[in-house]
Amino acid sequence: MGEILLVIDEGTTSTRAMLFTPDGRCLGSQSADLTQHYPGPGLVEHDASEIWDRTLACARAMVDKAGGAERIAAIGITNQRETIVFWDKTTGEPLAPAIVWQDRRTAAICRQLKQAGHEAMVQQRTGLLLDPYFSGSKIGWAMGEWPQLREAGDRLAVGTIDSWLVWKLTAGERGSGVHVTDATNASRTALMALDGGWDDELIELFGASRAALPEIVDCAGHYGETTLFGAAIPICGMAGDQQAATIGQACLAPGDTKATFGTGAFVLAQCGENVPHSDHRLLATVAWQFGGKRHYALEGSVFVAGSLVQWLRDSVKLIATAAETEELARSVADNAGVYLVPALSGLGAPWWEADARAALSGLSFSATRAHIARAALEAMAHQAHDLKTAFAADGTDWTTLRVDGGMVANDWMAQDLADLLDVSVERPAFIETTALGAAMLAGVGCGLFADLDAASAMRGAVTTFAPTMDAAARQKRLDGWQRAVKSVVAAAD
Repeated sequence: MGEILLVIDEGTTSTRAMLFTPDGRCLGSQSADLTQHYPGPGLVEHDASEIWDRTLACARAMVDKAGGAERIAAIGITNQRETIVFWDKTTGEPLAPAIVWQDRRTAAICRQLKQAGHEAMVQQRTGLLLDPYFSGSKIGWAMGEWPQLREAGDRLAVGTIDSWLVWKLTAGERGSGVHVTDATNASRTALMALDGGWDDELIELFGASRAALPEIVDCAGHYGETTLFGAAIPICGMAGDQQAATIGQACLAPGDTKATFGTGAFVLAQCGENVPHSDHRLLATVAWQFGGKRHYALEGSVFVAGSLVQWLRDSVKLIATAAETEELARSVADNAGVYLVPALSGLGAPWWEADARAALSGLSFSATRAHIARAALEAMAHQAHDLKTAFAADGTDWTTLRVDGGMVANDWMAQDLADLLDVSVERPAFIETTALGAAMLAGVGCGLFADLDAASAMRGAVTTFAPTMDAAARQKRLDGWQRAVKSVVAAAD
């Protein structure tokens, strides 16, 4: 058996494959963009065939770089969570578009279920709230609206992206693959009990199909093999992207907290083996599962982070490159009273306003392009502070925050987080900790590591940003943000 770990990291806007050695070195990376389709306001879809084809191409390139399949010890998979795929078990082909986690088409369904008094039960069993973010309402909507899914009968398979990729990898040329999902991805569907398996009452509530759902498995183990690369390679690690990043940041003890700033922003605080409960509209979720035993986390989810900068670049044409935002932010002394609430696809935690819309406020003739760019970056710290307040109220305040994701390569933003949150911020030298966490899981699953503690040596060195902002300046920023975000929430009511 080889010692190189192959990771498939399937995100919202791109997919890639990466190679890791057991000491945490990245030997190579190959990525491809994914097309996001917007068939209407609030609707976001992917082509599952495109996801598979581009993922396979990236993986082939990395297997070749490694020197062949014989050099690969195992494959680890991490993925955009909540995005749901529908396919035919006989042909292995998609039956409909994949509905992306950002999609808001089920906002009315979730509102109706909430008004009917179901949210308390859903939260108690799943740790989640009634929001179109989660997969259950997406599945129910699709079962009702797309007749080809009902017509497929026993041939229908439904799963998150991890399920889709494992099926395609293990099906090979046969057509029929292994239908599994790990406990972290299952915990994001609103169909699984946090301390159990698929829940029949929840499945009925959302109108999903029990027979079409995958088997729930551990985050590390032997799920099957793929023979698509010339020799058999076992698939041994699997977790949703935010849980994988939590593992990649070595948040293994209760209280350890990480924040990933990618397309969205997601904060997870590790809570150990006891199922947590939030009274402040945070989420309880599975952090990982080994040997059927689960560890849990509290999570705060922000829907728009890096996608805000992408929108400023691609749609508004305010900037030419994402990197330009750091230079613009540094070029002005403050935000000049400008605030940007990035509710481009609603507001996530702790507000949970699916109908909220983005707003740029505080403009005057003195405001410039630089102030707007700075307000966009400041929105990351503002949203993080809202989450910190909720975590603290639930008894899980942050003393240090471990950050990762593409956005935190921006030194100005990392320092702004430390300043506004008034905590030390740690950024690892290798910021792609989502992929690193999947590599750690695959290493545990194939026996390269005895456990996650041993695998955590892969994390490597960190840079620390200490807070330097005075309390008065911090409070002024926070007061302005509260006025801006509350006006957006009020407009959504």
